[in-house]
Amino acid sequence: MNLASGREILSLVFIYSGEYAERVIRNLINDPSFCKSCGLYCDSCKYNVYSFVRNIRSAMQLPSPSELPAFIDNPEKYMPKKVPKAELCIASGLHKDLLLELPHHIEAVGIKGLIVPIEDFAEVPLGLRKQVQERCMELDLENVFAKPFCSLQPTEDKTIISRFMNELRIGRPSLEISTVKRGKYEVIDSAIIKRSAPCGSTWYIAKKLIGVKTKRETLYDNIAKAHHSYPCTATMNVDPEAREPVLHIGGYIIREEVEKALGQA
Repeated sequence: MNLASGREILSLVFIYSGEYAERVIRNLINDPSFCKSCGLYCDSCKYNVYSFVRNIRSAMQLPSPSELPAFIDNPEKYMPKKVPKAELCIASGLHKDLLLELPHHIEAVGIKGLIVPIEDFAEVPLGLRKQVQERCMELDLENVFAKPFCSLQPTEDKTIISRFMNELRIGRPSLEISTVKRGKYEVIDSAIIKRSAPCGSTWYIAKKLIGVKTKRETLYDNIAKAHHSYPCTATMNVDPEAREPVLHIGGYIIREEVEKALGQA
């Protein structure tokens, strides 16, 4: 049970191809072999702090798009034979025809929401996104296409997806930062994670901010270095809607959230 609310924990299934979803899963279960960015300087800052392994009912990996025909006439043939009942599905890296089939497949077992992270616009082009959204609307499925995943924010009209963010503390990063004076400079003294990017990069970035001067140029430089070192899995290809790489959008998001936290310090 979720002791804070007195209700059952939010249940998830992952249906995916590729490495990105595995990164999110390993962050959610807090796999101790996952985050190795600090190397010999690792102080296990996130381990034993949380684990949402009980929330994940299943993680089903489908063939990658490169292994499948360009056009699939019978997508049901490649879908999971049995999807466990859950409240929310996270789908990543799927062949376009399988993603289009997915809403019907998950609604049939009682799933009420679908999150499709977009780390590369080529995986989910605008036309496909609109088609999947229409199918979700027909089936009364909550849905969101987060580009990138760390842009996801809770909204009143998406209660299940908002529960995912609030209970698992995953989505657009949120931090609590304190500062201290050292000589004539203000530096970051502590950075507490209130909500992490789904890939877990917020933990690494927060650690790298300790002792950094709050002067904007220095701050931006350190955030960018940490963000690229983790590294972010979003593409560097220019997104036609945003007119810049999705990776850059992820960098702007964490930069904005650090500045917001500093404004509240």
